[in-house]
Amino acid sequence: MSDTVPTTSDRVLDLGAIDAPVLFFGGPYSNHQATEALFAEAAEIGIPPERMICTGDVVAYAADPAACVDMLMDAGCPVVMGNCEESLGFDADDCGCGFGEDSACDVPSKQWFEYARRRLRPQQKAWMRALPRQIRLTIGGVAAAVIHGGTEDIARWLFRSSPASEKYEEIERLQEDGSVDLVVTGHCGLPFVDDMGDQLWLNAGVIGMPANDGTPRTWCTVVEPRNAGITVAIRPLDYDHEAAARRMRDEGLAEAYAKTLTDGLWSNMDVLPEAERELRAQALAPQKLTWSLPAAAAAQ
Repeated sequence: MSDTVPTTSDRVLDLGAIDAPVLFFGGPYSNHQATEALFAEAAEIGIPPERMICTGDVVAYAADPAACVDMLMDAGCPVVMGNCEESLGFDADDCGCGFGEDSACDVPSKQWFEYARRRLRPQQKAWMRALPRQIRLTIGGVAAAVIHGGTEDIARWLFRSSPASEKYEEIERLQEDGSVDLVVTGHCGLPFVDDMGDQLWLNAGVIGMPANDGTPRTWCTVVEPRNAGITVAIRPLDYDHEAAARRMRDEGLAEAYAKTLTDGLWSNMDVLPEAERELRAQALAPQKLTWSLPAAAAAQ
């Protein structure tokens, strides 16, 4: 990592230039077992906490909200504000996930939200309020911007199948704060990488819940610099999902979410486009992509 001291404003944290692998992950979701496994995995591959960047939603469905926040706070991982941090930090009435009222997700989300609200300490909520809404960095010459969902709608759902025009809307807004080659997001819960030509769109995946693929594995992404570009590797994370599910049941949290931890299937698919619904129960494979900067940009 460079000697540049990270700077922050009301909305952007700039980490400067990093010429080493960076691990991106989203949605710890109060899943302490998965978060511990991620830190162990990062240590094994030689990535320190300052190069572990979270796309938000540290707290959500599972049973250990305070412990997960403590782990990221104590480690000093850069974290972008998710809708869950925004809602809990500013004492909103719900998680702001974008679920329809009285939908299959709405009622259990209200349950975990109240559960988490009661267990988070004031200093943890203050940490949430202070999180940036964007993180900027450069990896091997590639200018990256990290957001949660969207620039104006923190809980915007953008999937692999979402129209390219919607992703370009976000890229244009991000370019108001500087050039962008790589956009890294979270929120939707499904990992993917979309080569859009001059830009690369990456959802790094979440570690706290499976990807609706019929396996209990969760997902994170390692981005490594290479000559005039990067290598993107979307990786599975194995952890003690049975223990995480037991913790949820012991705390009386929603059985549907506890079951998802073990069978790998979402209890409903209200938020998913048709293309992603059709992939239910189809086991994901690790993905690896090598991407180069456009020639004009690389030559500058």
